[in-house]
Amino acid sequence: MRDLEQRTPAHAAGSRGTGAGLGRAWLGLLTLTLSSFAAVTTEMLPVGLLPRIGDAFDVTESVAGLLVSLYAVMVAVLAVPLTIATRRLPRKALLLGSLASYTLSNLLVAVAPGFAVVAVGRALGGITHALFFSVCIGYATRLVAAEHTGRALAIASAGVSAGFVLGVPVGVSLGTSLGWRSAFVAMTACTALAFVLAAVVLPGVPTASGAAETRPGRTRRLVTVIASNTLAYMGHYTLFTYVSVLLLRSGAAPTGVGPLLLVFGAVGLGTLAVAARHLDVRPRASGLVIVGLIAAGIIGVGLGYPALGAVVVAGIAWNAGFGPVSSLYQASAVRARATSPDLAGAWINATCNFGIAAGAAVGGGVLDAAGLAAVAWVAAGLVVLALLIVLLAPRAFAAQG
Repeated sequence: MRDLEQRTPAHAAGSRGTGAGLGRAWLGLLTLTLSSFAAVTTEMLPVGLLPRIGDAFDVTESVAGLLVSLYAVMVAVLAVPLTIATRRLPRKALLLGSLASYTLSNLLVAVAPGFAVVAVGRALGGITHALFFSVCIGYATRLVAAEHTGRALAIASAGVSAGFVLGVPVGVSLGTSLGWRSAFVAMTACTALAFVLAAVVLPGVPTASGAAETRPGRTRRLVTVIASNTLAYMGHYTLFTYVSVLLLRSGAAPTGVGPLLLVFGAVGLGTLAVAARHLDVRPRASGLVIVGLIAAGIIGVGLGYPALGAVVVAGIAWNAGFGPVSSLYQASAVRARATSPDLAGAWINATCNFGIAAGAAVGGGVLDAAGLAAVAWVAAGLVVLALLIVLLAPRAFAAQG
């Protein structure tokens, strides 16, 4: 397979996206959508099940919470080194290996006799996650022609939004009604299905080394995109980590939190579908609208809190902006052409998870010291900085690399 992938010219893979839209690349991209859905659901599923997992193994919620925080830290630390170490391996084999590793991770958690085995399963998942998204991003870009990069990444990363909107709520509901292990059994089946589909559907694509393409100007563009991505994710998760607390303190009933989060996520999926049509032809304008909408929504939360109606309206705007944000930064990092699509994806993956972990820490500290309204204003400030980078560095977000 490696010989086949190395002989496959890049334009041959790109030709799958020519002609009528994305052409034959659609099926492969949808397979990547399912794979990213399974990956994100695997990462975030324990968030809603921590009390039950802690009770099952007689550990505190703070100890059980390490299953989530250490996962994110491992991704932030390992994404780039693992991508560099595996850059010459066949892409399809590496993607299949990642999906098989997710399957084993979920299975270990599902059957774990003790908390230590759960931790091992989650550690395996974190290592896998560190590599998976760089491979997935690179794969999506090689299935289509260069002019369809943004749209392809929007389709592949739709699984990320779907994981938050559908995967996590459904998994938590299943774990609540049938026991927390049942949720991980379901995820084992989901990742196994993604493995089978990827094995059958995905064509081989060429490997690529980023070293020969690196140029100082392009490197500056990539660093600019990465910096804006870090601030945007950090700002979002400074507040979103505590969104349930925000809604409850604004007057939402406990039974209403889940439906409101589904609304937020569904709006994000909708804006992702709209943005996919513009990310390739108007990437900078799209970036200004997307990041600007996040900032405006979070500012609205700060102004409207604690009035529930105002918080919900502002939350819809905020999460509408966040829906396509991963596709925006993934496509911009690839277009910078400072390195291979895989390594560009690794930097985005690493900084996203750094933003998640750092945002949660910053939000928690501000929440304890100054309250929820202050959390919203700190989050808004971080996102505004991300927006200023998009505004002041137009070449980093240009349509051509």
